[in-house]
Amino acid sequence: MATIKDVAKEAGVSVATVSRVVNKSPKASKAAIESVNAAMTKLGYRPNANARALVSKSTNTIGVLVADVSDPFFGALIKAVDGVARANNKHLLIGNGYHDANIEKEAIELLMNSQCQSLIIHAKGLSDDELIQFANEVPGLVVINRHIPEIAHRCISLDNELGSLLATEHLIESGHKELAYINSNQNIDDCHHRQLGYLNALKKHHLTSNSALIVEAEPSDEGGEEAMAELLSRGVPFTGVVCYNDYMAAGALSTLEKQNISVPNDISLMGFDNGLIAKYLHPKLSTVDYPIHTMAEQAAELSLALVKGNSSDITGAIFQASLIERSSVKNQS
Repeated sequence: MATIKDVAKEAGVSVATVSRVVNKSPKASKAAIESVNAAMTKLGYRPNANARALVSKSTNTIGVLVADVSDPFFGALIKAVDGVARANNKHLLIGNGYHDANIEKEAIELLMNSQCQSLIIHAKGLSDDELIQFANEVPGLVVINRHIPEIAHRCISLDNELGSLLATEHLIESGHKELAYINSNQNIDDCHHRQLGYLNALKKHHLTSNSALIVEAEPSDEGGEEAMAELLSRGVPFTGVVCYNDYMAAGALSTLEKQNISVPNDISLMGFDNGLIAKYLHPKLSTVDYPIHTMAEQAAELSLALVKGNSSDITGAIFQASLIERSSVKNQS
């Protein structure tokens, strides 16, 4: 395998000159660039990415941490960041955190050790203080789907409480008074804020909350099936259900179908996220739009701007959810 010394000998230049060409130094002359590139092509020499990073103190990469890359929600996030990365001639390094503080910490440190100056971090296990410390170490670090007041200018988040309130109010304004809530069993802020939005909507409209109408399960279609089965087994009447996400709503719908309970004629159903599945359920799912693509793009652009020291035109933001009305809610007014 050819080495940098072989390339220097073939090109008739010094090793330092080869290094300048490889790292695109403005000090490299046109003649040196041509001779070194010709030598690298002839010898099949491929510059080592780590070596380039040590010289330039950076890489051509944006680091991204998500909870689970297999989740379509995070797939959409990654795709949006990748679009910004490619527009800026960069590539992605991706890590999974699984909402576990230790795994998240290890993944962030790995991305930092890989010389990523831009980091888009979706972390739910690490504390605010730990993320603030990482932000102090990496000027291009941006937190997504979480608001930390001390670094609010570097956070891109959604008002989850408002989103759930909108979903619940849609059912209330459609004439429903006995409302259940299916929540994720994860101990993360999204779950707490969305349930709070549901409870605040009931309070706002002078409706009494009933703990028997609140259940938790895994935030998946299987979890939604189990949660709806549990709700039905409790024997407490309800005509509408707000779900933590669209997949739980899909599972809930499946359980209702098995019990010959019609949606929306017997029970109305609301999701959250407006994922692809929402449009293809039958009936089509009314839900709350989570603008993750736009949020992820802004997070990536903010990160790159922070690295350049030019973030005056873009800053952190709290996005607002919006109601998407389809066919899973019946108007009883």
